[in-house]
Parts: sequence; C-alpha cells; structure tokens
Amino acid sequence: MIRVTRSVTLPEGEIELRTSRSSGPGGQHAQKSETRVEAIFDVEASEALTDTQKRRVLAKAGPVLRAVAQDERSQLRNKELATERLIESLRSALHVERKRVATKPSAAAKERRLEQKRRRGETKRLRKELE
Repeated sequence: MIRVTRSVTLPEGEIELRTSRSSGPGGQHAQKSETRVEAIFDVEASEALTDTQKRRVLAKAGPVLRAVAQDERSQLRNKELATERLIESLRSALHVERKRVATKPSAAAKERRLEQKRRRGETKRLRKELE
C-alpha cells in the first residue's frame, strides 16, 4: 500500500508499470536494457478512491495519470522515481483549496496607509513649489 494523503492509500497493483528502452546516449547498456519506466494509474478503475475523489481528479488531471522516469541507469530506481512522480501528481489533483476568509484591515493598518499618503502628498506639494 502506498500512502497518498492521510485518507487515501493506493494498492501497488493499481499502478501499472511499463518498461522500455531509454532514449539518449549511454552506449551498449542503453541499447540493451529497458530502464525507462512509465507509471500509469487509471482513475476511473480505481477502488481506492471514493466517487468524490475520482470526480476531483478527473476534473483536474484527467482519466489517466502518467509519470515517466528515465533519469537513472537502474530500472529499479526509475520505477521508484516514476511511482513517486505519479503519487505527487495524484496528491496535487486531490488537494482541496481552502476558501479565503475575508477580513477587514485593522485600525493601525488604515492609519499607516493614510500617513503614507499624507507624506507622499507633502513630497509632491513641495516639488510643485520648487517649480
């Protein structure tokens, strides 16, 4: 089980891992071994997410989440990286923005603002007198 948030844990079986040959330089090692890893998570088929969570992820990230890793020479390390990236994208898609609570400026803040305006006006008035 992989912990995504406090309330969501994913079974490892719901994340499909595909391997392929990595692109770029690397000589014989890169041409022979499949070190590139693509992690795929089907949101709609998931049993770990509730209907509300599925709707939220579908709206923000789409029906299928994908993450690719080909940074390392090791396939195992690339699997870890791809899984971490996928979980991070799922975590951000599940995140609920808190509503902002409107507040009024304090009396001291109003006073500071008015004082700055007075100083600025005084500076401009003095400049006019010099011209």
